Amino acid sequence: MVLETNLYFALIIIGALLLLFEAMNPGFFAAVPGTTMIVLGVMFLMGIDVFSSTWGILIGVASALIAASLTVLFYRRLSPEQLPTTMSRDSLVGKEGKVVREVQSDELSGKVSVSGVELSARSTGRILSPGTTIRVVSSEGVHVIVEEV
Repeated sequence: MVLETNLYFALIIIGALLLLFEAMNPGFFAAVPGTTMIVLGVMFLMGIDVFSSTWGILIGVASALIAASLTVLFYRRLSPEQLPTTMSRDSLVGKEGKVVREVQSDELSGKVSVSGVELSARSTGRILSPGTTIRVVSSEGVHVIVEEV
């Protein structure tokens, strides 16, 4: 009896650890098995033998489905309104940003920040000092060519 009780508590603890892992690394979808393990552990502690009777199996499956459904609904509420966008060389052209480190036309020692990403840059003509608002006019590999706005 003591060994069984320890196993039931282990189910609850492992389920809680899975929920904690899910909270720290969203998207892994460990919340569904974690919640199911907690529910099953509590049911076993209450004396419901899930695997020995038809009612136990139905209660176990129903609680797992409810936990999974609630988890999916919870994730939908947390998801952003729009899908994240990726940045490519084509999507940078036309975007505005700020000079982080002085940008010159003859070398790639300058840095600009565009959409929160710092990129190596050179200017189309004049020297641009830090804080200057810029617009990306083209890109060459991982470097961008910018002009003052």
